[in-house]
Amino acid sequence: MKQKFQTIMRHLIGSKNDKEPLTKINITEQFRQEEENAPAVVRNLNAAFLIALSGKSHPSYEQAEQYLNNLQNQTLWKDMAGFYNDGLTLIYSEIANICSMDKQFEEKLNQLYSWIIKPENRSNHMETINNIWNVFFPEGVSLYENKDEKISLLREKRKVSISRLNPLPIKNTAREILFTSNILLTIPPHYRDIDDLPINSFLREQLKQIVKEDQLYWYDHPIQIGVETENNEAIYGLRGLEEAVKFEQQHGTIEKDTRLNCVLSVSVTHEGLQRIAKEYLEEEFKKGRNIQHINVYMFTEADTSRLINEILIPAAKRYMGDADYSLLHEIIGVDGEYGRHYSFLKSIAAFWHVFISPEVKGTFKIDLDQVFPQRELVEQSDASTFEHLKTPLWGAEGIDSQGNKVELGMIAGALVNERDIVNSLFTPDVCFPTDEIKGDELIFFSSLPQAISTEAEMMLRYTDDALDGKNQCIHRIHVTGGTCGILVDSLRKYRPFTPTFIGRAEDQAYILSVIFKDPQKNLRYVHKDGLIMRHDKETFAKEAMKSAYIGKLIGDYARILWFSYYARALPWSLDEIKSTIDPFTGCFVSPMPFTVVYRRLSLKAASFFVEDKEEKNHEGFELLQMGTKRLYKIIQNLVKEPNPLIEKYQREKQGWDIYYDILNDVENGLQKGDTFALKLQKKAKILIDDCKIKV
Repeated sequence: MKQKFQTIMRHLIGSKNDKEPLTKINITEQFRQEEENAPAVVRNLNAAFLIALSGKSHPSYEQAEQYLNNLQNQTLWKDMAGFYNDGLTLIYSEIANICSMDKQFEEKLNQLYSWIIKPENRSNHMETINNIWNVFFPEGVSLYENKDEKISLLREKRKVSISRLNPLPIKNTAREILFTSNILLTIPPHYRDIDDLPINSFLREQLKQIVKEDQLYWYDHPIQIGVETENNEAIYGLRGLEEAVKFEQQHGTIEKDTRLNCVLSVSVTHEGLQRIAKEYLEEEFKKGRNIQHINVYMFTEADTSRLINEILIPAAKRYMGDADYSLLHEIIGVDGEYGRHYSFLKSIAAFWHVFISPEVKGTFKIDLDQVFPQRELVEQSDASTFEHLKTPLWGAEGIDSQGNKVELGMIAGALVNERDIVNSLFTPDVCFPTDEIKGDELIFFSSLPQAISTEAEMMLRYTDDALDGKNQCIHRIHVTGGTCGILVDSLRKYRPFTPTFIGRAEDQAYILSVIFKDPQKNLRYVHKDGLIMRHDKETFAKEAMKSAYIGKLIGDYARILWFSYYARALPWSLDEIKSTIDPFTGCFVSPMPFTVVYRRLSLKAASFFVEDKEEKNHEGFELLQMGTKRLYKIIQNLVKEPNPLIEKYQREKQGWDIYYDILNDVENGLQKGDTFALKLQKKAKILIDDCKIKV
């Protein structure tokens, strides 16, 4: 099968004698050994890898193989060359293993080989793509041709017949829902003079040292310190939430003097930013001024450490005795990969319910580049944001399309892009792709199932037909990081979490931890039609998004690695998990994650080198320089035997069990009037008050 795979690769990337390769990128033209500057060497290494992956039948195979081996012996290039050489071994091993274990896959590979070697088949471009996807990206097969049918089938798959609506739904949204969001903070762009930034002198001096540090974490579009206040995502998002609360007061859904509670996590890209994050953001909030209807609580890593050391560990020692309390520091915090702060922002609602306010019945997370378009919500969905959150569907019980009992303890809304809301509130934020499929899209094209899933799940409107939102609804697998929530009762019962190693799609990973936890009744998201936020990222965060573009691409590749191994670490059938989460979330769970990731990275970089433009060539260079380093570290960890994520999942699950057991014990102590519990509650309230921002 190795030779057949290599032949397939040769047709994908082409050679000097080919008129046009299937990817539309002739890799051989990018392999120019005579060019020896750093960007050229990176380009050559990438091209040599793809040529070597095409086997000895490729005319440039021997030169490519020698180039890779030679550079692995050079100090400057040994790591990148090692990444590619290891990739060749991993890919061939992965393909061989799948073929030996899955005869259907082997047959699909044979069919693709038979199809691709016949020149006359090249004219049927879509059929060729479907044959390629059938092997490497089965979630995309026939989605182009059968879009409406696939949407209908997915809605049928997600259908839930309601057996009991929530008898105690949310009544006072502002008091019963703890709103949360995350702030991602990074250094200024390299071309900004720190001395000219509109921040105080102490922060400037600190920044001069911090910018010399290595970057530890990469986020989609973090706030760059020194950005103008009107372009600061944190200020923008809180102003939007402020306006939403004022609208609700005028709309009569909450009392005039009601203040909303909002918890913010603050995650940083460079370690030194931990020291100055709070001072910087407090200064920015004071500039923003007009936050009058929200109590804002900000948690840095230092604050979460205090919460653990001063509240949770003393409680555990009192009520639980011996336990591995170090687990709490591993799972509870806000610095690091996305999964860490995401789980914190969910779990804090249970802490709040026990220690601060029993009124809190749930939490709802928003992203700060999104706002509630209240006027359009009322006009087009007949309900404001807070009215949507009162739905008795949130917390309902039912039977899914497979006959399984489900508890709809989580809720999910949707997004509309600012540029599209003029047409309709119900305009998908991810549209069906129409451009020509080329490059890495022949290997992996997630935007296609994402568009299908967006239309099928997020855009569904309950009517008086089969799906009326009273007797039947749908549950959601595809959710966004903002516009979703969970009830405290469900949080404490099921104890979901996103593992700390998840750096992208932390929202999609959250439900995986408990997807089949209870055979009697499983936790699911209910879809609430009309619960929509307007996504404004392109309006004010273009500069930050541009600077984070390459990091986001690499995060997407890492997502395939993590999700593929994580799904196999869970204590349930992989086939059952995959069947439930397909097509969009499931497409990142691949039977051949190394094969997909290596080729996605290489072909995407090659697409930047096609254009003879300095900016594009630089993006290709940056992608490979950063991508090979970050991905190599992940890959070297994952190839350890057995799957290292099994232990990580079990360890983190144990940590969250300790956390929720602590809350249960403290709550029992408070109900009994236990002096220790009452003192601990007082201390917790002081800690939370210390986190409150004075605006």
